[in-house]
Amino acid sequence: MTNQDEHKAGIGGMINPRRYGIERVAYLLMRLSGLGLLAYFIGHIYETSTILKGQVGWNEFLELTQTNAGHAILAIVIAMCVFHTVNGIRVMLGHGGVGVGKPARPDYPYIPASQNIRHKIGIYSAIILAAIAMMYGLAVMFGE
Repeated sequence: MTNQDEHKAGIGGMINPRRYGIERVAYLLMRLSGLGLLAYFIGHIYETSTILKGQVGWNEFLELTQTNAGHAILAIVIAMCVFHTVNGIRVMLGHGGVGVGKPARPDYPYIPASQNIRHKIGIYSAIILAAIAMMYGLAVMFGE
């Protein structure tokens, strides 16, 4: 891919995991899950505030959220929460120097010591744990 083709790729080129690796995917998922959790937090505060309208107002709002779509959204929130937590712990450990490796001289082709197999396992673990938590949430909400 030439430099000119990279510029034409747009957002699709920006999130292409083959171009940047799993670290860029983790970075993007971390930002998206953070925004999603912020939106959920604001919606949850609004939902909880409907109790001020009494039992009728509370029940009316629960009719909106206790649907198949509401349960699917909640399962996505569970996955975002687990991924954001596990990946955040991985990032904090990396900033603390855990699993980073020894610094090396930046000779060409330079591969940062921080992007080693331990951190990639951490990223894949975060994704797998989030998927398992989401499937468990779906099983609890939709299971019989």
